[in-house]
Amino acid sequence: MELVLSLGIGAFAAAGVWLILRPRTFQVVLGLSLLSYAINLFIFAMGRLTVGSPPVLGAGIDTVSVDDPVPQALVLTAVVISFALTALFLVVLLAARGVTGSDHVDGHEPSSAEPRPGHPQP
Repeated sequence: MELVLSLGIGAFAAAGVWLILRPRTFQVVLGLSLLSYAINLFIFAMGRLTVGSPPVLGAGIDTVSVDDPVPQALVLTAVVISFALTALFLVVLLAARGVTGSDHVDGHEPSSAEPRPGHPQP
């Protein structure tokens, strides 16, 4: 189980970093989302991987076999924040595309691309 989770975190992080380094802004936004998912999985895994453990302490329950609720609360909060941040990034992406006429990170199409009608190439 630990190996599968570690490989999943590594795959999300690698794909996220690769997408962040791409020239298109939508790919950068997707890369940030994947990287945030990798970080959330990592934080969630820090709460120990136990199956069938009680979520809260009770009478006669030993503290070693109990799941830690703090990483679960942190991940839940991070998911909500990352969803809002992704929505904000997409709005900024659309506004920047409308202003520049390009979805490249630097705002310019490569010189080999054909200019679109109504959008002169610098």
